[in-house]
Amino acid sequence: MEYATAVHSCCCGCGERVVTPFTPTDWWMTFDGESVTLRPSVGNWNQDCRSHYVIEKNRVIECGHWSDTRVEAERRRDKRAKAGYYDRASALVRSAATSTESANGDAQTGGLWSRFRKWLSR
Repeated sequence: MEYATAVHSCCCGCGERVVTPFTPTDWWMTFDGESVTLRPSVGNWNQDCRSHYVIEKNRVIECGHWSDTRVEAERRRDKRAKAGYYDRASALVRSAATSTESANGDAQTGGLWSRFRKWLSR
């Protein structure tokens, strides 16, 4: 959990190392105290075996072969999902920074309510 990543040997038995990062747009893992589930499916499209599986409650469930066309479509979907997620996250950060700058600007001039109270007390 420290590195937000799971690493395991490919479930087909080829011995290749499979890295699955835990991010909002990649994989997630649950551990119920006895077993592990890793979702969504793992597609080893860059390895010779091209295995495709899900790990559910410590069991490997084969998910079948994907064509090159389907793999490319999934890669495009994944890129869009990442771009959308990180664009929204960046917009939130920019919005928070703008709000902070605006609040700091008010603080430097005494703040809106502070200036209003001063005006009323004249």
